[in-house]
Amino acid sequence: MTDDVFKALADPTRRLILDGLVERNGQSLFEICARLASRHGLGMSRQAVSQHLAVLEAAGLVVTRREGRYKFHDLNTEPLERIATRWLAPEKPENTP
Repeated sequence: MTDDVFKALADPTRRLILDGLVERNGQSLFEICARLASRHGLGMSRQAVSQHLAVLEAAGLVVTRREGRYKFHDLNTEPLERIATRWLAPEKPENTP
Protein backbone atom coordinates (compact mmCIF):
# COMPACT_ATOMS: atom_id res chain seq x y z
CA MET A 1 0.00 0.00 0.00
CA THR A 2 2.89 2.39 0.66
CA ASP A 3 3.98 2.11 -2.98
CA ASP A 4 0.47 3.17 -4.04
CA VAL A 5 0.73 6.26 -1.85
CA PHE A 6 4.09 7.27 -3.31
CA LYS A 7 2.83 6.68 -6.86
CA ALA A 8 -0.28 8.77 -6.15
CA LEU A 9 1.81 11.59 -4.68
CA ALA A 10 4.23 11.55 -7.63
CA ASP A 11 1.78 13.41 -9.85
CA PRO A 12 1.61 17.21 -9.35
CA THR A 13 -2.09 17.38 -10.27
CA ARG A 14 -2.96 14.84 -7.60
CA ARG A 15 -0.96 16.85 -5.06
CA LEU A 16 -2.97 19.94 -6.05
CA ILE A 17 -6.19 17.99 -5.52
CA LEU A 18 -5.01 16.97 -2.04
CA ASP A 19 -4.02 20.58 -1.29
CA GLY A 20 -7.55 21.63 -2.21
CA LEU A 21 -9.04 19.01 0.09
CA VAL A 22 -6.82 20.24 2.93
CA GLU A 23 -8.29 23.72 2.45
CA ARG A 24 -11.86 22.45 2.26
CA ASN A 25 -12.74 18.82 2.75
CA GLY A 26 -15.84 17.18 1.27
CA GLN A 27 -15.78 18.57 -2.27
CA SER A 28 -17.73 17.26 -5.23
CA LEU A 29 -16.07 16.48 -8.55
CA PHE A 30 -17.46 19.72 -9.94
CA GLU A 31 -15.94 21.74 -7.09
CA ILE A 32 -12.55 20.06 -7.50
CA CYS A 33 -12.56 20.76 -11.25
CA ALA A 34 -13.55 24.39 -10.68
CA ARG A 35 -10.81 24.87 -8.07
CA LEU A 36 -8.16 23.38 -10.35
CA ALA A 37 -9.26 25.69 -13.17
CA SER A 38 -9.62 28.90 -11.17
CA ARG A 39 -6.65 28.59 -8.82
CA HIS A 40 -4.17 26.71 -10.96
CA GLY A 41 -5.29 27.33 -14.55
CA LEU A 42 -5.76 23.61 -15.20
CA GLY A 43 -8.60 23.14 -17.66
CA MET A 44 -8.97 19.39 -17.27
CA SER A 45 -12.01 17.35 -18.21
CA ARG A 46 -14.15 15.92 -15.43
CA GLN A 47 -13.14 12.46 -16.62
CA ALA A 48 -9.43 13.27 -16.22
CA VAL A 49 -9.96 14.64 -12.70
CA SER A 50 -12.11 11.61 -11.89
CA GLN A 51 -9.24 9.33 -12.94
CA HIS A 52 -6.87 11.22 -10.64
CA LEU A 53 -9.36 10.87 -7.80
CA ALA A 54 -9.58 7.12 -8.48
CA VAL A 55 -5.80 6.80 -8.05
CA LEU A 56 -5.93 8.81 -4.81
CA GLU A 57 -8.81 6.68 -3.56
CA ALA A 58 -7.00 3.43 -4.44
CA ALA A 59 -4.02 4.67 -2.40
CA GLY A 60 -6.32 5.42 0.54
CA LEU A 61 -5.61 9.16 0.44
CA VAL A 62 -9.17 10.07 -0.51
CA VAL A 63 -12.42 8.52 0.68
CA THR A 64 -15.74 9.16 -0.98
CA ARG A 65 -19.23 9.35 0.42
CA ARG A 66 -22.57 9.65 -1.30
CA GLU A 67 -25.33 11.97 -0.20
CA GLY A 68 -28.29 11.54 -2.48
CA ARG A 69 -27.05 11.89 -6.02
CA TYR A 70 -23.89 13.72 -5.01
CA LYS A 71 -20.51 12.17 -4.31
CA PHE A 72 -18.16 13.98 -1.96
CA HIS A 73 -14.42 13.48 -1.60
CA ASP A 74 -12.64 13.68 1.76
CA LEU A 75 -8.95 13.64 2.57
CA ASN A 76 -7.68 10.65 4.56
CA THR A 77 -4.33 11.45 6.17
CA GLU A 78 -3.76 8.03 7.73
CA PRO A 79 -1.54 6.70 4.89
CA LEU A 80 0.64 9.81 5.19
CA GLU A 81 0.83 9.45 8.97
CA ARG A 82 1.99 5.83 8.58
CA ILE A 83 4.74 6.93 6.22
CA ALA A 84 5.84 9.75 8.50
CA THR A 85 5.95 7.61 11.62
CA ARG A 86 7.90 4.95 9.76
CA TRP A 87 10.91 7.25 9.59
CA LEU A 88 10.15 9.67 12.39
CA ALA A 89 9.51 7.08 15.10
CA PRO A 90 11.71 7.36 18.18
CA GLU A 91 15.03 5.61 17.82
CA LYS A 92 15.59 2.36 19.63
CA PRO A 93 18.67 2.02 21.84
CA GLU A 94 21.51 0.26 20.01
CA ASN A 95 21.34 -2.92 22.14
CA THR A 96 17.57 -3.34 21.76
CA PRO A 97 16.47 -6.01 19.25
